[in-house]
Amino acid sequence: MKTIKLGTSTLEVPVVAVGCMRMNSLDKKQAERFVQTALDEGANFFEHADIYGAGECERIFADAIQMSPSVREKVILQSKCGIRPDKGMFDFSKEHILNSVDGILKRLNTDYLDVLLLHRPDTLVEPEEVAEAFDQLERSGKVRHFGVSNQNPMQIQLLKKFVKQPIVANQLQLSITNATMISQGFNVNMENAAAVNRDGSILDFCRLHDITIQPWSPFQYGFFEGVFLGNEKFPKLNEKIDEIAARYGVSNTTIAVAWLLRHPANMQPVIGTMNVERLKDCCKAADIRLTREEWYDIFRSAGNILP
Repeated sequence: MKTIKLGTSTLEVPVVAVGCMRMNSLDKKQAERFVQTALDEGANFFEHADIYGAGECERIFADAIQMSPSVREKVILQSKCGIRPDKGMFDFSKEHILNSVDGILKRLNTDYLDVLLLHRPDTLVEPEEVAEAFDQLERSGKVRHFGVSNQNPMQIQLLKKFVKQPIVANQLQLSITNATMISQGFNVNMENAAAVNRDGSILDFCRLHDITIQPWSPFQYGFFEGVFLGNEKFPKLNEKIDEIAARYGVSNTTIAVAWLLRHPANMQPVIGTMNVERLKDCCKAADIRLTREEWYDIFRSAGNILP
């Protein structure tokens, strides 16, 4: 598996991250097979969040991988905190971050996280408290690297005014059909809808500051409305993806991931499948580099218009 540096850190990570949000849909034997398949493919970066299955996904993962000190050395673990569905709010308070990490570590049966992300923005965030929490987590060895999700440049800048640790990753929704952060860059100074800057040029900001973008829902259209692959709503897109997939002798899944990996921002897509064959197809994307023409053909076939 091809690797990249995560942000400005020295941490080498596979270009495909294995998302564990749906792991509670697997029984014990299925979970064990899925995790072992990921390891066999070199995809040893496992992405979690404390709200996935109300914490159950982390417990299932730790059990499936038979977590131990020797196993822990072979994997890279990332989790997220900050969403409180029980209260219907976001919570970046120092107390909540620290308590959340303790819960995550207990469920994952480990002493530390390689990466902790703040899960979505909290408009009531007090960056001073976040800084204190990050400092305490770093000093104690509980978290080694820090990042955010779904944050724009100004939100990251505000955080960085107080937080001394590098922000190594920003997890953002991005797919062929949800590519406003890309299409906006084509339509600067235009009067069409694609020219609307919805995220403060977060793509360029992350590239300028060496923050790794982790695209989530790489196969989804809309907001969890369904996958675009094989979907009759996207005939031209699927025709083009299938054509290119046949050219490379791979599946349409592989090409959809390869499209993201072709971007020079050195992204790390987070795949959410629990199907071992689709997992393998996703991992194959690490070995494919689409041509410039192929990348643009796919972009336009999704209905994106170049000015």
